[in-house]
Amino acid sequence: MDTRKVTSEIASWLRTILIAVIVVLFCRQFVFLPTTVKGESMMPSLEDGNRVILSKITHIDRFDEVVFHATDSPDKYVKRVIGLPGDTVEMKDDILYINGKPYEEEYLDELKSAPGSAGRFTEDFTLKELTGREKVPQGQMFVLGDNRPYSKDSRVFGFVPMERIVGEVKMRYWPMKDIGFAF
Repeated sequence: MDTRKVTSEIASWLRTILIAVIVVLFCRQFVFLPTTVKGESMMPSLEDGNRVILSKITHIDRFDEVVFHATDSPDKYVKRVIGLPGDTVEMKDDILYINGKPYEEEYLDELKSAPGSAGRFTEDFTLKELTGREKVPQGQMFVLGDNRPYSKDSRVFGFVPMERIVGEVKMRYWPMKDIGFAF
């Protein structure tokens, strides 16, 4: 066997592996990031232990699920974006109002209709009552967990600066029975 051919073949494989590693590291650093959901604040949309893929290069819209570095602890939280810069947000009689317009939150239907969930699911509030501000400030977001009675969210820690956003939840890949894309 010719040693030059063996050496050339090994070098070719090493180049291919190196390129693959570089592509994976680039994607993980700048494009996609796997993470694990901790806690029950987003149930039933996302549950404790779910594994999700985040997109780091996405435009965040209202009602997107995002992961961000918490403003009040070293943890990362996953919550739903409710208010964008310039929005007014109010909850009245379990109806969400954004800029004075009522929004139906279909992602809450399962929890609201669960046995033992009599009464209001989300307590009434206005941004002014919670934060002292009429509107969501520029460069910030107002976020809520789907499991409102048990969620530590903007009602507690205030607005989330956009630079603290890690990424938008795009796909759940674990557990396998719940695999799917977020829309």
